[in-house]
Amino acid sequence: MNEHLLMLGRFVRSPRTVGAVMPSSRALALAMVRELDLSGPTQVVELGPGTGVVTRVIAERLGPKAHVLAVDVEPAFVAAITSRFPRIEAVCASAADLATLLKSRGTFPVDHIVSGLPFASLPGDVTATILDAVSASLRPGGTFTTFQYVSGYPTPLAASFRRAMTSRMGAGPSRRVVWRNVPPAFVLTWRHQ
Repeated sequence: MNEHLLMLGRFVRSPRTVGAVMPSSRALALAMVRELDLSGPTQVVELGPGTGVVTRVIAERLGPKAHVLAVDVEPAFVAAITSRFPRIEAVCASAADLATLLKSRGTFPVDHIVSGLPFASLPGDVTATILDAVSASLRPGGTFTTFQYVSGYPTPLAASFRRAMTSRMGAGPSRRVVWRNVPPAFVLTWRHQ
């Protein structure tokens, strides 16, 4: 319940950066990280962890040599991630600055980026800058995973986002649907060519 209240409060305060009134389901979180091997010396970034639903699944699977950087612009979310998941480094910053954040930590490029960012509510130029940062920060063969709600999937904005990411990554995404989420969502994963 605390996660729901925190998410709702942040949404009311800043709907363009939070983008949802309730956290994602555990089913969606499991689908987002299902294909990630986190047992070895893996470098992972989570963009927009929010209340930490996906972060929890990542933390449960994290091997001793893996490193995770969670990036969010909401200080309350960063504080919650820091207190609940001590093995995960959380920073209050923009995803647009991802390459700089990683280089300053000596973790550039990374193996996987998982995103809960509300791309549908972000300005187009901000989205383009973030997508550039994502593609620049992934090693060849690395993955970028995000989701789009089934109801919004056919919209021009959602289709434009997919085309833009595909252009940067060199190939289209794999897609799977998660019905056990409110609303249901497609999980999309691109592999950097």
